[in-house]
Amino acid sequence: MRAFVVTGPRAYEVQDLPKPVAAPGEVVVDVERVGVCGTDVELFTGDMAYLHQGLTAYPLRPGHEWAGRVASVGPGVDAGWLGRRVMGDTMLGCGTCHRCARGRQHLCEQRDELGVRGPRPGALAEQVAVPATSLHTLPASVDATLGALAEPGGNALRAAQAAVRDQGERVLILGPGTIGLLTAMFARSLGADVHLMGATQSSLDFAGSLGFEHLWQQDALPDLPFDAVVDASTATQLPDLALDLVEPGGRVVYIGLAPEPSRIDTRTLALKDTTAVGVLSASPALDATIAAYADGSVDPRPLVRATVGLERVGAVLAGERRAGAGPGPKTHVDPCLIAT
Repeated sequence: MRAFVVTGPRAYEVQDLPKPVAAPGEVVVDVERVGVCGTDVELFTGDMAYLHQGLTAYPLRPGHEWAGRVASVGPGVDAGWLGRRVMGDTMLGCGTCHRCARGRQHLCEQRDELGVRGPRPGALAEQVAVPATSLHTLPASVDATLGALAEPGGNALRAAQAAVRDQGERVLILGPGTIGLLTAMFARSLGADVHLMGATQSSLDFAGSLGFEHLWQQDALPDLPFDAVVDASTATQLPDLALDLVEPGGRVVYIGLAPEPSRIDTRTLALKDTTAVGVLSASPALDATIAAYADGSVDPRPLVRATVGLERVGAVLAGERRAGAGPGPKTHVDPCLIAT
C-alpha cells in the first residue's frame, strides 16, 4: 500500500509499504478520508513537543482525523465489524490504569495517540490498523468528509459544552480556525449568541459566510458582557485576554495550544470568580458529534477547502494553498486519489 511518511524535519516520502495485518483485538480499515491539522504540521516541522520528549520519533506516519471502512478483523474481534463505515478515537489508553477504568483513556499516562504519540502509524495511508475498541460507527448520513471531521468536532463540542450553560448566553470565541469555527457551530446549536474574534479580515469573512454575524478584530471588539470566552487560538497572549474579557462569574475555556508557554493571572481568575476549563481530546464527545452531523444540526463540510492525494500532503504541511482551493481552513486527503 501507499503511505505518507515523515522521515525527518520537513522531509517526507510517499512509500510503498506492506499492508497491515490485524493483530488480536484489531481491525484493518480501508481509509477513505484523512484531515490534516496543526498537530501534523508540528510533526512535519519538528516543533511537536512529543518529538523532544521522546514520546514519538522519526520516521513517523501522521493522520489521526480519519474515516473509512473495515476491511478485516483480527482474532477476538466481532466479525460484524466487517464492511462497516467507521471513524476511530485518536486516544488509545493502556486499558488497565485507574484513568482508563474510569473511562478517561484519553488521559492515560501510557496512552498512544494514533499517528501522533507512540509507535502506532497514523491513517495517512491506504489502510490503517487500529484497536476495535477505538471504533465508532458512522451512519449513512455521515459521509467520509464528515467522518474525518468527527475527531476535531468532538474537541470543539466539548469546548462548546463547557462554555454554554443556558440559551441566549453570549459566547466569544478567539481564533476562527478549524477548531474555533467548529466550536462556534456547536455553540450556536446549543443556543448561544456567538461572537468570533480573528486576526485577519479574510478569516472573519469566511466565518460570515457560515452565518455568523458578530465578527471582530481585537481593536474593534465591542465592550459587551461575555458569559464565556473560548480560546481556540495558538496565540501566546490570548489566554490572558480571554480571562480579562469574560464576565465575573463566567467561564473561560482553553482548547488552543500556543507554541510557547502562555500565562494567566490567577488573581484575576479568583477575584472574578471565574471557572477555567481545559479541553484535551474528542474522546468523550465522539458519539454526540457524529449524532449532530447525522441529524444536520451541525454541518462543518464547508470548512474543507480541498481534498488532495498523498503526493500533495508534504506541500500542504509546508503551507501550500493550491489555486482553486476553497476559503475554508481544513485540507482533507483521499489516500486513493492518484495525482495526474
